[in-house]
Amino acid sequence: MRVNLTVNGRAEAVDDVWEGESLLYVLRERVGLPGSKNACEQGECGSCTVYLDGVPVCACLVAAGQAEGREVRTVEGLAEGDRLDPLQEAFLECGAVQCGFCTPGLLVQAHDLLARVPEPGDAEIREALAGNLCRCTGYEKILDAVRLAAARKAGRR
Repeated sequence: MRVNLTVNGRAEAVDDVWEGESLLYVLRERVGLPGSKNACEQGECGSCTVYLDGVPVCACLVAAGQAEGREVRTVEGLAEGDRLDPLQEAFLECGAVQCGFCTPGLLVQAHDLLARVPEPGDAEIREALAGNLCRCTGYEKILDAVRLAAARKAGRR
């Protein structure tokens, strides 16, 4: 089957998609956007989180056919051209990127949080990121990065 969707603002037509193929597979292997990671394939780790029509979803749980006619925004789509999103910059500055496997999902989920709650408290940050697992950090640098991005958006740093 052919799946027509918009990915990061660009129309994509993906041919020969089989019925059991996930949106994650289509994004990584057919569209060439390897940012979203394939880790658990069960929606438990959050590494594959992308926006689907503006809502964060685990791309491993979305059948590719369900994305027909819809808009997808991946971690690659957070940046504006060559300029990283302020949240991406904060992750780099705070050392929140370790092995990088969980980072794309954390970025998308934190991006969504900051769009909804411009100045979240620690409890709100922890709740928003609860579905994203990181095996390399103690999460503190990730929290620092989200706090920094929020402060910058609010004009405090």
